[in-house]
Formats: sequence, structure tokens, C-alpha cells
Amino acid sequence: MPATTLMIQGTTSDAGKSALVTGLCRALRRRGLRVAPLKPQNMALNSAVTADGGEIGRAQAAQAQAAGLEPTTDMNPVLLKPNTDTGAQVIVNGRAVGTMEALAYHEYKRTAREAVLAAHARLARAYDVVVVEGAGSPAEVNLREHDIANMGFAEAVDCPVLLVADIDRGGVFAQLVGTAELLADSERARLAGFVINRFRGDQTLLQPGLDWLEDYTGIPVAGVLPHLEGLYLEAEDRLDGAPAPTEGADALRVHVPAFPRISNHTDLDPLRHHPRVDLRLVGPGDSLEGADLILLPGSKSVRADLDWLRAQGWEAQIQRHLRYGGRVLGVCGGFQMLGTALHDPEGLEGPAGSSPGLGLLAMESTLAPEKRLTRVRGRLAPEGAPVAGYEIHMGVSEGPDLSRPLADLPEGDDGARSADDRVRGTYLHGLFDEGEACAALLGWAGLGDAEARDHHARTEEGIERLADAVDDHLWTEPLRRCLGL
Repeated sequence: MPATTLMIQGTTSDAGKSALVTGLCRALRRRGLRVAPLKPQNMALNSAVTADGGEIGRAQAAQAQAAGLEPTTDMNPVLLKPNTDTGAQVIVNGRAVGTMEALAYHEYKRTAREAVLAAHARLARAYDVVVVEGAGSPAEVNLREHDIANMGFAEAVDCPVLLVADIDRGGVFAQLVGTAELLADSERARLAGFVINRFRGDQTLLQPGLDWLEDYTGIPVAGVLPHLEGLYLEAEDRLDGAPAPTEGADALRVHVPAFPRISNHTDLDPLRHHPRVDLRLVGPGDSLEGADLILLPGSKSVRADLDWLRAQGWEAQIQRHLRYGGRVLGVCGGFQMLGTALHDPEGLEGPAGSSPGLGLLAMESTLAPEKRLTRVRGRLAPEGAPVAGYEIHMGVSEGPDLSRPLADLPEGDDGARSADDRVRGTYLHGLFDEGEACAALLGWAGLGDAEARDHHARTEEGIERLADAVDDHLWTEPLRRCLGL
């Protein structure tokens, strides 16, 4: 018997689609159902590696965790990774098929649609329920032709849709009514219910508005989800600059340049939420000074982001930081920036050519079309602490400082360290996820007696809170009817 498919769409980006799908996956799993997530098309620079060596959005990896599954490429068959304002690397079934400008991709969507529908068919055969996440808003009428992300998908697989809106933004009734009004008649008929997200306060004050909404649209309100203060869930793409509170005056100060094309910034989450780390994202016009550790994160356009870093005047600040005893760590694209040169002979991330690196590690990096996608486990070479993570990069690095690796892995050494060990670099994303490795790296950066904290447990806590909210506020007749329960 084929699976029940339910799609979650939103009135806007960041309305709560990812969180709702995550909570539904865990709530359905609690009820003994075999459930799988699916996002037909994702646009994000935070990605994950599947067990079979494919690349998908990190939000879908978190949703797989909520469902008790290993992530697969079927859960996100099309991933777009922007490298300019008008172009993106296109990843289909976990593999990059090229870089396309927006108009070219619009035409390519006919081909992408085949991959999306095939992925859904495989999931529908294997599971009881497939919970699908839309992208952006279904009311983007300029993108309706060849749509595979929202109602175009729902129409193709003939599934009901719940429409979620964020009341914390304001204008929630206008969001819901306006979106419904802009849908075609057949699309509007698929709306099985509205979900209002991030509500604070007494719902009795909201009830007259809910009654009006149902009377005006003829669509039931499936539930009102509360604002969950302090909820942790890996961000799909949005870069949250709000720091977590730190304890004591001895907190380690970590400054991170917020590159225009920053990627996999979820690497920062264990530091952001560590009670003794003061992590600050540094933007244009600001300064990197005053840090104990400067951390250069991943980038989807390494040479362009390095040019941007220089334009802020930060290269001289990094050099001064090291002269006064500070530490510098680069991850993936940030690691490549630390070398003496960056080469892109085929123009994979922009105009073909080479750029001088920061010269803090004796190595050079060359971009190549073949992307390395792998999940790894090993140990930090200097400290011996267990480390786990994943690699997503198109570059190959060579040079003498690689003889001093940062990590010993079964597949070979990873990363590099300077002769004085004040500069470290790695291709490993998720470097801080393992508690012992995080504590060891914070100790190297200057934080004495750093506590090993369980990042996986924090992720699980967030998933459980979402599932509790679904159970308490959304397990209603409209949802049960959508699921055939």
C-alpha cells in the first residue's frame, strides 16, 4: 500500500516549515509509524553528507534523525547552493550536475522534476507516511511554471497541504488569506488546514480571529503552535547572529567573519551554545580585534569571500592577532584561505584564475570538478580526542604544513598545523560536535578546563520539544484526517 503523503507549505521563508516537519516526523515515529521526510527542492548553503556519499540539505538530515533514519539523497533530491546573487551549483540526487544561472535553472526544472517524483515514489513504497516540506511560499506566482517546490509537487503527487504562518512576524491573517487567495482553484482546494506558529500569550484572545479565518476561507485551523523559547534546531540556511549567554569573565572570545557566501555555519552551533564561549559573528565595518580565536568558516565562493575579507581590512587584523599570541582556525573554505595561494583554473566558483592566500599555512589549494563527499571518524592528531564529521569540498591542498595534520582518519590525514601550532586548518565539518574534540580545541585556543558537552543530546532535546508541541497543539482532527488516521 503506498504511503500517505502530507505537505507542509509556508506563507514565507522561515515560517516554521522545517521545524514542523521535524516535529511531525518524531511525533509520528512515537506512534509506531514508519515516516520519512522529503524536501523536493532546497536552496541552502548548509548541507550534509548521506551514508551513501551524497549531498543534501542539513535540515533534511535533522528531519531524518527525528524519524530515526539515516539520511538519504531521496529526502532532498534537488539542492541549490548559491555562489552568486543569480547563480547556484545544482545538486541532483546528491551529486553536482553543474552551476546554472537562474533562468537556465528555470528551464532545467523539467528535468529536476523527474528526479523529485522518482525520489517521492521510492519513499512512498518504503514508508507509511512521507512528510514533505515546501520552499519559500506557494504564492510566488512568477515561479509557478514548472514548479517542483510547492503546489506543483502537491498537484503531481495528489497530496493535501497544511499552510503554516509565523504570528511572531505580525500580520498572520493577511499572510494566510493572501496566500490562499493567490493560489489557483485546484491548489486552494488542497489546503487541508492552517497552522499558526510561534504564538505567545493566551489563545482565548486569538480565538475570535481564528473563528473569522475559518468562516472567511472555509479552511479549518489545524492548530496553534506555541513559541518555544530557547529551542535549538540546526538552521536550514539563515545565519542567526544572536549569541547564547556566556558564564563568567573567563569566556573564550571567538570571532567569525560572516562571509557573504558562508556555508555550513552549523559548524558554529556547539560553540554558540557553549556557556563559556563568547562567539561573535563579525560583519562589514566591524572589527576582528579582541578575539582569543579567529575562526574562518566554510565558503561557497572562497576566492570572492577572501577578497571581501581583505576589503574589510581584516587581513592586517589577523596578522596582528597572531603576533599578540592569538589562535586562528580555518574550516573547509576558511582552511583554503589560510594557505599561500588559491587556484581555480576551471572557473568553478567564479572567473578562472588564482589568488594569493593569507599565507598563514605553507600549502596551496586547487579547485577541481570532483567534489569530495564523505563522513569520517578519527582522532585529533595533537590531542588524541575522538572526532567525527563530514567533508564537502572541491579543493585539493598540498604543501609542507600538511605533514602536521589536525586529524588522523582511517582514510588518511586531514588538515594542517603551522610550525608554532597557532594556526590550524581542516576540511572537516562538524569539528566541534564531539564533546571531547570540542573541549580539546577550546583548550588549544586558550580556554582552561573546557567542559565536554554533548551536542547530539542538545539536538535530540530540540526534536523532542517540537514533537511535544505537535502532540499537545496539532494532533487535531484536520491533521488526523490528512494522515488517514
